[in-house]
Amino acid sequence: MIRINFDSTFEPIEITSELTDIKFYSELKNGGLILFKVEIRPLADPLLPNVFNLAFGPLNEEGKINDEIKINHSNTGKMFSTVLLFALSFLQKNSSYTIGIDGSNDARAYLYHRMFLTNKIYLHDFFVTIGVDWYVRLLRDNTVEKDNMGFAFFKPKPESFDYKRTTNDLYRYYMFHLITE
Repeated sequence: MIRINFDSTFEPIEITSELTDIKFYSELKNGGLILFKVEIRPLADPLLPNVFNLAFGPLNEEGKINDEIKINHSNTGKMFSTVLLFALSFLQKNSSYTIGIDGSNDARAYLYHRMFLTNKIYLHDFFVTIGVDWYVRLLRDNTVEKDNMGFAFFKPKPESFDYKRTTNDLYRYYMFHLITE
């Protein structure tokens, strides 16, 4: 189980002034350390304006984040707390933005879903959590709306995170933004 605690995080070893990149070492179960990078970049989806994608993981040989590798963290909660604290810092500097996390596979989406469920009360003090599904609109003539290439036009459907939604029905994308008064 992942427990988020912003008072228990790893120290950053590198951070950009724009708060878009951070590096830190996460501890492994075998006693070793692994260098982790977190990146926050604009999401290239015009239907989700002001959304920034959060990517994190160890670096591969090309220096890119490898978000598909399985890692045995000694404290997964501390690793996720570090990532989310960094996202919180970014949002505090850029309060009109929203952060999104996309599970690269079903196992990762399941992990994010469980993280938000398990930490609902703790995160509620900081974030509004949103789940996103995609849909295709059925037109009145019983055809589906299509894009300019003739393919089904998928649109995002953000909604308040449904904490009763089971892990058998994962969201396609998870987003959060600061709580506004």
